Amino acid sequence: MIKAGIIGGAGYTGLELVRLLLMHPEVEISVVTSRRYKGKKISDVNPHLEPFIELEYEDVDTKEIADRTDIVFLAVPHGSAMDYVPQLRAREARVIDLSADYRLKKDEYERIYKRQHKDKDKEKRKSVYGLTELHPEVADADLIANPGCYPTGAILAVAPLVKGNEGGGRVKQVVFDSKSGISGAGAEPSAKSHFPNLAENIVPYEVTAHRHVAEMRMELSVKVSFTPHVIPSIRGIPTTAHVFIEENEAITQDEIEETYKRFYEGKRFMRLRKGLPSLSSVRGTNFCDIGFKREEKSDRIVVISAIDNLVKGGSGQAIQNMNLMFGLDEREGLWFPGLVP
Repeated sequence: MIKAGIIGGAGYTGLELVRLLLMHPEVEISVVTSRRYKGKKISDVNPHLEPFIELEYEDVDTKEIADRTDIVFLAVPHGSAMDYVPQLRAREARVIDLSADYRLKKDEYERIYKRQHKDKDKEKRKSVYGLTELHPEVADADLIANPGCYPTGAILAVAPLVKGNEGGGRVKQVVFDSKSGISGAGAEPSAKSHFPNLAENIVPYEVTAHRHVAEMRMELSVKVSFTPHVIPSIRGIPTTAHVFIEENEAITQDEIEETYKRFYEGKRFMRLRKGLPSLSSVRGTNFCDIGFKREEKSDRIVVISAIDNLVKGGSGQAIQNMNLMFGLDEREGLWFPGLVP
């Protein structure tokens, strides 16, 4: 059995890790940390987990966590993971970081997140960006930088058009419009998550400078623009990608479909839809659903993706990464249908 630890097990992504790992046939949760709830039974704090887990929240030394686990998930705020990774890796614990601390190059991280990266060996660690559909080298990694929720839905939506065409050069720009359920803002309440501000409303924010756009540009290597919104939904991110191609390129709807099928062949969590995807089909799952439409007599292709931000956009993707790191089928513990309605 794989012994798993979760540092930061009281937030939304930490709780989703607990829920999903409890259903994993090859995993035993050995430690879950929370300073706020230290000594309290996890299922007392979170009744939906009763009677599936008997553990209490702990607040223990990082070195002890490494000694008690085979894999450690860091479900901590941006800027905190770098405090844990050096000690965990020094004791050869494998790590999946759900924060942004190891996704970008050091200089880029410090510029965007406006803080110094305290891990002096950050660049030497060779973390792998944990989007398994694009990075099979996840299987050989010891440190995974789990992607952001917005970049997951965005990158997967257009990767076949950007990366999957022989010869390349077809895509000249991508404009992403994404809308996230409020759980993407985390468990701590804010003005954006206050019910009277969000109900019957759509709230755009950081319309030209959201931090996640750096991940999109890093992975796609084309001109990218991105605007996020918060919607009055608990889970899910629908992303509309406006893909602009070179005007002299001729590509049909059928050719686009063939490109996507070829690119995602064997990728079990990618589902191509004949129509357009909906959040209700992916809620609670690790699937990414994709649909697309070629605009006639235009240089625009519209691609729409749908993911659950807490699963494929977070904790589920982390477990998918773990599965590959330990030589398991990527579907282990994640192969189940969505919640409808």
